[in-house]
Amino acid sequence: SHASAARLSACGSATQGSAQNAADAVQLDGNQQNRIEQGLKSGELTTKEAGKLEREESRVDKMEANALKDGKMMPAERRRIARAQNKVSKDIYQEKHDAQTGDPHSASSQRMPADVQRDANQEQRIENGIKNGSLTNREAANLERGQARVDRKEARAAADGHVGAVEQQGIQAAENHQSKRIYREKHNQRKRD
Repeated sequence: SHASAARLSACGSATQGSAQNAADAVQLDGNQQNRIEQGLKSGELTTKEAGKLEREESRVDKMEANALKDGKMMPAERRRIARAQNKVSKDIYQEKHDAQTGDPHSASSQRMPADVQRDANQEQRIENGIKNGSLTNREAANLERGQARVDRKEARAAADGHVGAVEQQGIQAAENHQSKRIYREKHNQRKRD
């Protein structure tokens, strides 16, 4: 009937809207990771400041994971996440423009940008999976939870202002694990409706 066709159409629009909300949220995560990386490379951010920002990013990733765990991101959840992302964005700006500067040539400053760039790349892979339908929202939720774990690991490593070689190995191991999870989830048989 015409009424059931309209309900199906509305349901499909809601699912597409939820997918777009999820993709937009993940895209902003990647953009903010790129801003942190650039701040480290330019010396506008210290390793410690980047660690603090990574902790904030992990909270946003966790919010996204919780919002998507039921398979959809509701408008109220999207607004709450947007507020959190706006706060992180403002904090990135403030940290990049304060009096503290980092040494982009220090060992820590060489290690941290590579890890942050990998975060940005993995966020991009998740966003692409949402957009092309190879990831469901539930899968994206699980992957965002994994991204939050990687961000927390980076934050802990940088908390003292120095990322050592052993700490970086631990971060890279977590990133490798997350990368494999992204691949598996994108290439399984589950597809977005």
